Amino acid sequence: MDYHVKDLSLADEGLLRMEWAEREMPVLRRIRRRFAQEKPLEGVVVGACLHVTTETANLMVTLKDGGALVSLCASNPLSTQDDVAAALVKKHGIPVFAIKGEDKETYYSHIASVLATRPRVTLDDGADLISTLHFLAQGREGELSPSLEEAFSPWGQEERESLVRGVIGSTEETTTGVIRLRSLAAQGKLLFPVVAVNDADTKHLFDNRYGTGQSTIDGILRATNRLIAGSVFVVCGYGWCGRGVAMRARGMGARVVVTEVDPLKALEAVMDGFMVMPLMEAARVGDFFVTVTGDIAVIRREHFAVMKDGAMVANAGHFNVEVDLEALEGMSVSKKRLRTFVDEYTLETGRRIVVLGEGRLVNLVAAEGHPSAVMDMSFADQALAVEYLVKEGPGLKPQVHRLPRELDMEVARIKLESMGIKIDSLTSQQEEYLSSWEMGT
Repeated sequence: MDYHVKDLSLADEGLLRMEWAEREMPVLRRIRRRFAQEKPLEGVVVGACLHVTTETANLMVTLKDGGALVSLCASNPLSTQDDVAAALVKKHGIPVFAIKGEDKETYYSHIASVLATRPRVTLDDGADLISTLHFLAQGREGELSPSLEEAFSPWGQEERESLVRGVIGSTEETTTGVIRLRSLAAQGKLLFPVVAVNDADTKHLFDNRYGTGQSTIDGILRATNRLIAGSVFVVCGYGWCGRGVAMRARGMGARVVVTEVDPLKALEAVMDGFMVMPLMEAARVGDFFVTVTGDIAVIRREHFAVMKDGAMVANAGHFNVEVDLEALEGMSVSKKRLRTFVDEYTLETGRRIVVLGEGRLVNLVAAEGHPSAVMDMSFADQALAVEYLVKEGPGLKPQVHRLPRELDMEVARIKLESMGIKIDSLTSQQEEYLSSWEMGT
């Protein structure tokens, strides 16, 4: 078995942490039991590019128990939990290509290793596998990382195209990836169907809001051990992730400021009781800054120029492009590592700006990512999406699709049941009333 992890001797520790996470994942556990009996993925090669965490590990084992031939690489150079990667390889026989802190070239060589297995279904968190497949199919080698170019240099164009033709479908986990894929689909260039798992209600309403909210605060606290109560906490972006971060920061006693470009989201933030202002104004008063937009260069040179001495900047969006670190480097006379994942930049004025987690996902870099109880639903959605693509993928158009509503609702139903919560159901009279236009009075 080919693999590339930091240290297989970490496997026992990783296995214990996987088991700890699995206790809070009853929905995925039920799916795993069914998969083990029915083998709906028998013989299907599955390639995944996801954050290598305890929760992801339980998803990989679920897919393997369903009969899939699974391989995994990281979707972020700093999000891998090395003990978990080792456990998947040594204890479960799943090829993993991921090392926390891997450089850019290693990161892309790991993507190449997963694609070299010729997956029929891919799972993405940020669309790196999917975008690489499209570059290969279009012969756009010059746009690939040198590591990817080298890995695929022996492959002729026909062989590359056959790799893409073999993909019956993909899933996408996060908002940023869905944005990229909708752009690709809008241009008529998407080559196979993609299930936007992020768009499932049991994903974004819970994972994005409660998961990102808690884990982002967790990452900031672990990295800094600073008091949030009484601080001015600036949240850039009020999507579901931004809502969660703002909610949790307020719960910790912060005075929360939201910045937005969407008038409806800004209005919602106002109605939710938050201060809303342009980022240029917020930059002058903020103590903590968190970006959660999915866009590029949100916090820029002009914002750094007016920030307080000691202002702390973090990112909870998928890619490390939301904070313009290149501009900050250019403005700084020195840079110093104060603590693990805490870098201090000193400007010519003597003011210091602190960047957490190298501008990457602070909740995964400095902490452990989302709690397993919320990832239970997200990865249940992923498992069901893979099963759906195996069954229906050949008949789906090359577009971005939602997870079927009945699967989304089934995940919610099982989650409630696992929590010991019962709800009402409609009577036949109520169903008739809701489906009729004649019974309005």
